[in-house]
Order: sequence, then C-alpha cells, then structure tokens
Amino acid sequence: MRKLAFGMNVSVDGYIAAPGDDLGWSTPSDELFQFWSDRVGVTGLALYGRKLWEAMSSHWPTADQQPGATPAQVEFARRWRDMPKVVFSSTTLAVDWNTRLVTGDTVTEITRLKAGDGGPMDIGGATLAAAAMRAGLIDEYVMVTHPVLVGGGTPFFTAMDNWVNLSLVETRTFPDGVVLTRYEVRR
Repeated sequence: MRKLAFGMNVSVDGYIAAPGDDLGWSTPSDELFQFWSDRVGVTGLALYGRKLWEAMSSHWPTADQQPGATPAQVEFARRWRDMPKVVFSSTTLAVDWNTRLVTGDTVTEITRLKAGDGGPMDIGGATLAAAAMRAGLIDEYVMVTHPVLVGGGTPFFTAMDNWVNLSLVETRTFPDGVVLTRYEVRR
C-alpha cells in the first residue's frame, strides 16, 4: 500500500494561506526551497486540488525558461513537470505536464490510488486534503512552520470527528526560524 503525506508551509497559527490566498509570508530560503524540490524528486504521485493546481501550473511548467531562473528553480521546474500528478476538480477542463484529471468521487479515487503500486504520494490543497483527513487516508503530516501569525485564511487542518494520534518522526530547523515537523499517523 502506498503512503499518503500532506505537507505544506504553515503559519504558527495554523494557516497555509492568509486571507485573500496571500502566500507572501511563506517565501522559502534557498535551503527550504531545496527541501521542497528534493521532496518533489522522490514523490511517486502528487494529488492536487484545483486551486493549488492552478497556482502551480501557472508558474512551474515554464519557470526554467524565465530570465534569471536559478539552477534550483530550473531543477524544481523539471522535477515538477516530470512528476506524475492527479488533479481533483469538477470545474477544471484540461490538465497537462504528466497529469491526469479526476472529476468523480475524491475519497474513492484516493483509496484506489493508495492500494496500488508505486512510490509515496503527496497531497496538496486544503479542500482535497481535508477530504482525505476526514476519511482517515493520510499517513503522514509534514508541517513547515514559518514564524508568522496571519490571523486567518485557509487552515492546514480541517474539523475532525475523531482524534488522530501521531508520532513525531522528524524535526529540522531552516534559516529564518522556520521549523519542519513530520508526524506519522499511529494506527
């Protein structure tokens, strides 16, 4: 069975985006950018909700061709294009860059994908991840916490019906007071 991880940048007060979908507070250091790039490099399949897909696909397919692109950005763009992806959306009409579109039942499809063969899966996007959380499908939570309080916006966690017990498996400190905590779900 494939492992499913939910990992995002998060504010100290628990948000992945500030009001108005503002992500300006989460600009990564070079070291943190490399961490995310390396994670993309080992992801067997990425699951995206519509909004995150729109944000990523509006920039990364051609980011390596932009004037002034750094070697790290060139590497990330290549890794992102090559990584197999599934977009879950009832309004998106077409996808590209090694991506498949799913318009049907999210939980059923994620369950099917987890049961299949392949490398680890990452899930991104608040609404999509919330559905997977409520269904008990997430095996690992990766929170990269930035030292900022944004006061509202899009929360990392959704309301849950039951407790989820976690085991801390990794911590790491990045420049500017950013801290990675990685937890596995105890089953």
